[in-house]
Amino acid sequence: MSKRRSSKDTDYLFISARLRAMERNLLTGARMDRMVDAPTAADAAKVLQEIGYGDFSPDSQASLGQALAQERDKTFQELYQFVPDQSVVDVFRVKYDYHNIKTLLKARATGQDPSPLLVEAGRVEVRRLREAVEEGKLDLLPPLMAQAAAQAGEVLSATGDPQRSDFVLDDAYFREMLQAAEETGSQFLTGYVRTTIDAANLRSAVRTLRMGRGGDFLRRVLFSGGTVPEDRILAAASGGSLEELYRGTPLRAAAEAGKDAIAGGSLTAFEKACDDAVTATVAAAKSVAFGVEVVIAYLVAKEIEFTAVRIIMSGRMAGIDGEKIRERLRESYV
Repeated sequence: MSKRRSSKDTDYLFISARLRAMERNLLTGARMDRMVDAPTAADAAKVLQEIGYGDFSPDSQASLGQALAQERDKTFQELYQFVPDQSVVDVFRVKYDYHNIKTLLKARATGQDPSPLLVEAGRVEVRRLREAVEEGKLDLLPPLMAQAAAQAGEVLSATGDPQRSDFVLDDAYFREMLQAAEETGSQFLTGYVRTTIDAANLRSAVRTLRMGRGGDFLRRVLFSGGTVPEDRILAAASGGSLEELYRGTPLRAAAEAGKDAIAGGSLTAFEKACDDAVTATVAAAKSVAFGVEVVIAYLVAKEIEFTAVRIIMSGRMAGIDGEKIRERLRESYV
């Protein structure tokens, strides 16, 4: 169990100062450009080693995954050591639990080995997750997670449709992440999670309209817990205006990009706008001298970094043009 107690802003004086120093080693936009423009993938990897990543083979996805796992673990352990309330960090580990469950269920259905895709970054050890899913011992898991795993497994077995199974798990993931954020007592963190859910729902609405699907389908793929109610999203998608609905929210620009995507424009640009909007919700932490906000913003920044590293290095390994790689990169926190 994680360490948990009631915390004040002044309890975060030391960790805030430490993270401000650590921010200097985050993957900035300039460093991303250096990686994209580097003569070789090996030269791109050197940029990461300059900011603390371990050595890895620039030609191996497995080696890249290992380097990311090591950096992720180092980040969590560093924060656990000094943060007053570890439950704040745990909010950012929920998604890895559900990623692992998805991987295990699909592997069980196809008879494949899930090991290469499992990530030891969640709150539940991979060993215990494997035992729970592979041996049907779901009582080893937290109640909401166990219920979702059982339901998702039944859906996958009955339909053979991994997307429907994934939705069951995504729904539980957002509910559990929001609950965990609310239990920390941080309005800043809860607001970040709610905006993340808003972005997921906007994605669902845009994809549904782009595919020409109706309201019944959209209703099944919306998540609760966001700041924009599901019934208003349904109304906007069924003859209203998504741009108008999201105009007063952080997702205003993303909704505008969604309008273009619905008409056949770039889905990549729309997805990027959604992610950038979520990142922008923690930008206020830059002006906070000390407090839980500094920890939350750093965790968000590292998640953006991990995604950027995988996009850039995978692109370099595949010989993808630099401009194509840049199109997929999100705005960095620093």
